[in-house]
Amino acid sequence: MYEQKIREVMHGVKNKKINVDEAVKKLKFMPFEDIGFAKIDHHRALRRGFPEVVFCQNKTTEQVVAIVKKLAAINSNILATRATEEMFNEVKKHIRNAQYNKISRAIIIQNQKNKIKKNGKILVLSAGTSDMPVAEEAAVVAEAMGSRVERVYDVGVAGLHRLLSSKEKLEEANALIIVAGMDGVLPSVVSGLFGKPIIAVPTSVGYGASFKGIAPLLTMLNSCSPGVVVVNIDNGFGAGYFASMINK
Repeated sequence: MYEQKIREVMHGVKNKKINVDEAVKKLKFMPFEDIGFAKIDHHRALRRGFPEVVFCQNKTTEQVVAIVKKLAAINSNILATRATEEMFNEVKKHIRNAQYNKISRAIIIQNQKNKIKKNGKILVLSAGTSDMPVAEEAAVVAEAMGSRVERVYDVGVAGLHRLLSSKEKLEEANALIIVAGMDGVLPSVVSGLFGKPIIAVPTSVGYGASFKGIAPLLTMLNSCSPGVVVVNIDNGFGAGYFASMINK
C-alpha cells in the first residue's frame, strides 16, 4: 500500500494532474513502516526537519537495534536518547559510525559525507555538576539538529560570580538552555540579566523537599522575569529540540 500510494503521487506529477507542491504535501503524511512492536515514521524529517528520535528507556536492546537500523537505512542522521551502553554496543555492530555520549546516554549517528552545517549558537548552562546528564542531553540534541552549542556547567546561584565570568558567551547566544535542580532559581536570575529566550529545565536533583524535581519545576513556572519557558522534569531532549527551533 505504501509503495502504491507513492507511485500514484509520482504518476500524478508526471501526468500533470498535481503539481510538485501538492505532491510534497501528500508525501509528508504517507504511512509509517509497521514492524510489529513499533510504527516507524520515516517522514518525520520531511514534516519537522529532523528524523524521528528513538526514546530507548523501557525498550529492549533488540527493539532499539531494530528501530535504529530501519531509520538509518533512510536517514543520514539518527539520535537515540536514554540508551544504555549495552544498546550502543549492539547498535555499533550494525552501524559502524555510531557514537555514544556516556554522560547524556545518547547514541548519535551522523553521515560524515553529509554532515549538518552548524548554525547560530545555543548556550547550555547547568546550575551544578549533578545536573550535567540532563544538560548534556540538551546539548547533544541541539548539536544533532544543526546548532552550534557551547556549554557552561556548574554556575549556580551559590556562586554567581562564576556565571558572570561567562557574560560574553551569554550575550552571543541566540537561545539559552538553563538546567537546574534544588531551588531551580538560575533561569530567573539569568533572565533578569540577559535578554535572551530561555528554556528552563528542572531536574530531579536535590534533597527531599525538592520532591524529585517538583520544587524547581514550580519555581521556574513562577518566574518573575519574563522570557522563560519550562519543559518537563529532566527533559533535556525537549529543551534541546525547542532551542534548535528558535536558533534556526
